[in-house]
Amino acid sequence: MDSAGQDINLNSPNKGLLSDSMTDVPVDTGVAARTPAIEGLTEAEEEELRAELTKVEEEIVTLRQVLAAKERHCGELKRRLGLSTLGGLKQNLSRSWHDVQVSNAYVKTSEKLGEWNEKVTQSDLYKKTQETLSQAGQKTSAALSTVGSAISRKLGDMRNSATFKSFEDRVGTIKSKVVGDRENGSDNLPSSAGSGDKPLSDPAPF
Repeated sequence: MDSAGQDINLNSPNKGLLSDSMTDVPVDTGVAARTPAIEGLTEAEEEELRAELTKVEEEIVTLRQVLAAKERHCGELKRRLGLSTLGGLKQNLSRSWHDVQVSNAYVKTSEKLGEWNEKVTQSDLYKKTQETLSQAGQKTSAALSTVGSAISRKLGDMRNSATFKSFEDRVGTIKSKVVGDRENGSDNLPSSAGSGDKPLSDPAPF
């Protein structure tokens, strides 16, 4: 029997020597550190998804680089064409607003506001308030119309009153006198001018 068999024999006086001569078995650290597969996925499927994720991330980086180059080229073209920065800013704002309008959040908010508006306009409180405001507006218009008619009638009465007619006659008389005085003054202008053309008489000798 060889030494290995003697060591394994329990009756051998050399029992236990085999354990002392054994060396540690190396452990595969790669296998131990491997992340366990996601539940429901096999290791092959997980590897395939990770590879696809890496590819998509690389494509995103490439697209960003291409977009940056295109934006630089666009800016250079605008500069050469003499387009102002303000025009570009307006265009960017318009594009941003369009992006906001087509976004899911904006669409949902608009739909929600539309639903609220419909509920408010269909409510009894809104209808009663609208009717009250309409009646108040009609009453106000009627009151203003009445006041306007009263003022017009009052002015007509004043024009037909004796006091107003007397005042009107006085104004007419004053106007006639002023116009007559002006006409008389214009008639006397030539005679005055003629007297001015007469030569001055010689002074009397001492």
